[in-house]
Amino acid sequence: MAGDSETLLRDRDESTTVIRQPFLIGVSGGTASGKSSVCEKIMEKLGQNEIDRHQRQVAILSQDSFYKVLTPEQKAKALKGQFNFDHPDAFDNELIMQTLRQILEGETVQIPVYDFVTHSRKEEFVTVYPADVVLFEGILMFYSQEIRDLFQMKLFVDTDPDTRLSRRVLRDINERGRELEQVLSQYITFVKPAFEEFCLPTKKYADLIIPKGADNLVAINLIVQHIQDILNGGQTKRQNGFMNGHSTPRQRRTSESSSRPH
Repeated sequence: MAGDSETLLRDRDESTTVIRQPFLIGVSGGTASGKSSVCEKIMEKLGQNEIDRHQRQVAILSQDSFYKVLTPEQKAKALKGQFNFDHPDAFDNELIMQTLRQILEGETVQIPVYDFVTHSRKEEFVTVYPADVVLFEGILMFYSQEIRDLFQMKLFVDTDPDTRLSRRVLRDINERGRELEQVLSQYITFVKPAFEEFCLPTKKYADLIIPKGADNLVAINLIVQHIQDILNGGQTKRQNGFMNGHSTPRQRRTSESSSRPH
């Protein structure tokens, strides 16, 4: 179901830091397909939501955080719903690659915060600390081969188009202050064509396709079991951690002062 997951592990004494190469999981699928919900459900079943973020073994990132900074002209179009945010060129793939490389080096990264109301990056950043497993979700996570090849496991959330459209309409109106007419116009003009041209063809790269998203508990449990094996160091330790559906949090192996960045 996934590629090799060899880790780089250096033993340490009291003064030496252990660096373990994290297991990267890409999660793709169309707009409002439930990618974030799948990631959150995985975190929940692993018991990671209840753990301090400094000590978490699993981290979640979103491609939405890496939208490019728009020019004044592009921003004016975006405010009218006339900019294509579903095109590959809308994302800062250079920054994504830089961030993933830093994560693989075991560094702490600073993730940009994107404001969907103003279509701009905020001044603040979100700090993501080193983790054993990193879930990276986004509509075009598998489009770039350079990025795609970094994932040891690739998941595609496959949800009915009508369900995705209804979810997007409700989200954009309630959370992003959009008008219904603008949401539907943008969907027909940009979102649907971009999904069919750029996102849907990448479904073939997935190791596991998840119909019905977070409601597909069979698929979620299989993924959780696989991650549990990774967190526990292999199948020999599964009965110690998976029996209750939670992993035992390990002590953070890197200090908060270590450096590394919808």
